[in-house]
Amino acid sequence: MGFIINMQSVYITDLVGVGILVIILATKGWILPARRDESRIMVIMLILSVINCLVDILAFWCDGKAGAMYHAFLMIANTYLYLYNMVIGIGIIYMVIMHIDHKTSGLHMVFFWLLCVIEATLLIINLFHPIVFVIDEHNTYHRSTYYILFIMIGFILLLYGYFYYLINKIRNPALRYFPVIEFLSPILIGIIVQTKIYGISLLPVCFALAFVGIVIALQNECIYIDKLTGVYNRYELDKYLKQRHYRRGEKIAALMLDLNDFKSINDKYSHEEGDVALVAFADILVGVIGVEGNVIRFAGDEFIIIMSKFEDIDIKDIRKKILDAIDSYNASSGKPYKLSAAVGGRVFDTKTDDMADLINQIDSLMYQDKDRFYELSGRKR
Repeated sequence: MGFIINMQSVYITDLVGVGILVIILATKGWILPARRDESRIMVIMLILSVINCLVDILAFWCDGKAGAMYHAFLMIANTYLYLYNMVIGIGIIYMVIMHIDHKTSGLHMVFFWLLCVIEATLLIINLFHPIVFVIDEHNTYHRSTYYILFIMIGFILLLYGYFYYLINKIRNPALRYFPVIEFLSPILIGIIVQTKIYGISLLPVCFALAFVGIVIALQNECIYIDKLTGVYNRYELDKYLKQRHYRRGEKIAALMLDLNDFKSINDKYSHEEGDVALVAFADILVGVIGVEGNVIRFAGDEFIIIMSKFEDIDIKDIRKKILDAIDSYNASSGKPYKLSAAVGGRVFDTKTDDMADLINQIDSLMYQDKDRFYELSGRKR
């Protein structure tokens, strides 16, 4: 009776996993604007996960059935299940790094390939000499000596993902909209439970739940993050100002920035190059401000910086740091144009100042700086 109940639980959990994954695929929740590489990775992992759930059902159904055909199928199916856990585990951490850094370093790729080689080699050896899992004379699956190595690698990947996210979240607060800890947790729970309780299949549905978390996080992130530059957008600004309306007595520094003569970059070098300039400018601002404030793309080539964690900050000092960083970029960029920005800002007291007029005030100050730029350069707008 216990075996029947176990089979029913396997069918139910795996079919629930299939249902979740098919819904994600059908609703195209894996499509991420401006992140084509991540979208491709997501859809591949979702398809492999559907196959994994179905193979898991068949493997449990064939377990214990006599015959050479069942033996061969069980070897192939269980090898696939181990390969799936390896590929998806690495794939998810790879996507996390891609999402945070927009690229993966050579060191990361060496790390991932090393894990792949270790696990693939063990599974190839296992086909001839059972060291990871055994299909005995009764065609019943059993774990073998090196099964624990796959579990350890899984833990290493998850812990690496956790720490990499937490470290990067310190320098980029926008990552709070990409909560890696929350969507990796179902996988961690699945590994622990399935390792401790022999004979159940929990990982397929845990991976499905993780993908739900990833999709929700990415879609939610798209609401508040500018798709081109990766900094916050106006939705985040509106949310921030509403919160500050109810928090009286705080002081915040607010600056408006606008690229000077940006239209000429678009006209002379193409709109694609204009996008490159916008991304570079956003990166400069994030590099200067760091964790001390939020960088927001307000509209077009206009950006706003809000700083609430500061003491006696001088707007002139912030402006100088930004302009110095722009000069450093221009000196090393190799671009045929130079970036230049108008900056205007002031410190606001939420107790006495009208926060509703914040944008108008810093916009006016920024245009005063822009007027000076055009007067000194002799250029026309």
